[in-house]
Amino acid sequence: MAVSLRKARTIIRKSLEKGHEMELKPLSIAVLDAGGHVIAFEREDGAAPGRFAIAHGKAYGSVMLGMAGTAQMQRAEGQAYFMAAVNGVYGGQVVPVPGGVLLRDKKGAVIGAVGVTGDTSDNDAAAALAGIEAAGLTGEI
Repeated sequence: MAVSLRKARTIIRKSLEKGHEMELKPLSIAVLDAGGHVIAFEREDGAAPGRFAIAHGKAYGSVMLGMAGTAQMQRAEGQAYFMAAVNGVYGGQVVPVPGGVLLRDKKGAVIGAVGVTGDTSDNDAAAALAGIEAAGLTGEI
């Protein structure tokens, strides 16, 4: 199973709706496929222009490591040298914090990831999960 453009757009739209409902700061959202390629991205009005790199980095680290942002942050806290090395391997593109959410199929295989940034990392993850669930997919924070 792959993440279609239609599902990616649903994830973005519903994540933004959740952000509005929670009264979050302007969000930026990236949806990546299982190979780490961008399927879709949106940056809300008022969001800082550099947010693409952060949203991408949250999702990219998740999909490339097969490890959601929360687990990456725990790993970075416990094994800083490992995560620094991983970030070197991936050209500094990994942002190991919550808001990077793995997308899994029914068998547990990674099919992509979502990266949300703009508010606190935990709020970013909550917005991402709302979008993922609305698209009928399973997210792992």
